[in-house]
Amino acid sequence: MRADLAVIGLSHLGLPLAQAATAAHLQTIGYDPDPHTVAELTAGSPPGGAGGGAAQPEPGAGPPSTAGLRRMLAGGFRATTDPAVLGRVRTAVICAPTPLGADRSLDLTAVGDAARTLAAHLRPHTTVLLESTVYPGTTEEFLRPILEAGSGLRAGRDFHLAYSPSRVDHGNRAFGYANTPKVIGDLTPACTEAAAACYGRFADKVVGARGPREAEAVKVLESTYRHVNIALVNEMAIFCHDIGVDLWDVVRCAETKPFGFQAFRPGPGVGGPGLAVDPGRTIGYPLRMVELAQEVNGRMPRYVTQRCATLLNEHGKSARGCCCSASATSPTSPTRQAPPPARSPPASRNWAPSSASTTRTSHTGACSAARCRAPSPRTRPPRTPI
Repeated sequence: MRADLAVIGLSHLGLPLAQAATAAHLQTIGYDPDPHTVAELTAGSPPGGAGGGAAQPEPGAGPPSTAGLRRMLAGGFRATTDPAVLGRVRTAVICAPTPLGADRSLDLTAVGDAARTLAAHLRPHTTVLLESTVYPGTTEEFLRPILEAGSGLRAGRDFHLAYSPSRVDHGNRAFGYANTPKVIGDLTPACTEAAAACYGRFADKVVGARGPREAEAVKVLESTYRHVNIALVNEMAIFCHDIGVDLWDVVRCAETKPFGFQAFRPGPGVGGPGLAVDPGRTIGYPLRMVELAQEVNGRMPRYVTQRCATLLNEHGKSARGCCCSASATSPTSPTRQAPPPARSPPASRNWAPSSASTTRTSHTGACSAARCRAPSPRTRPPRTPI
């Protein structure tokens, strides 16, 4: 009997998808080459011990909790390291990780490995979807040749191929898979129909792009929008601190505007699954805004560390290490995009950094330590009565 869906890669992208599909009563199989991950899932424990006992209010809001995972198993979900199961599914979704390399380009190694594994078992009429963060052109120029060479089948004729950017927002209890529109970009109208039929079973709305490249560029735009706006508010945080302005009050007031503004909060950098993709790293078309945002956000760990040290010293606290507590929006906050821990020089005689100093970032860009306000460098004028 063929399963409805195979999720390839049971990480922060694959597990929420498998959870949403299982909740919608799709017969779902999860494939991962890591036996430890599969063993933990089979035992009803989220990989790495994440998730705790709290239940997710809606499938798709993030990696499943222990209770959520047990409901998945009761609903028929099973995880395996056996790639043979991929030959007995109607739809296969590749959710392999694409971490940033040393040069900040996306590493597609895991996507290639997943594609070769799938190609060896690919059957005619199967729908293949890619959800990993990739550059525009990856589906047609990287994934398609691997699938066709390994299977002897032709995409668009013998099997369906499409790209759909992942829109998982870990910890967001308002928007999950059901009420977040799914964008799909396909090779042919038949591919569009097949992909929409799959996603339409657990997503309220499916939006068709003109093709895979357009869908891939959607991910670039969405992640860059977030990255650039966090950089903007980070620069505003430094500017407002230097002139003695309360940024948090500025944001609070600004977000009352019902149009033309969306509130972002400053923090020690950018983390989480929403990688800012710089096309200049691979296809030779750099986006200047991305480069500037990376420059701004990359220096925030040191700035936040220095602010923490200054505040501790002003309150007479001696610290040997400073840890910026992450305002995590899920129990498993990814930090693969986060700037490296910063070791700053002593802010005053009381500040003595040690090898244990760490700075953790959240994928919202918010940091509780950053909200502490140092004394203003100037006397603030009295507030004008309204």
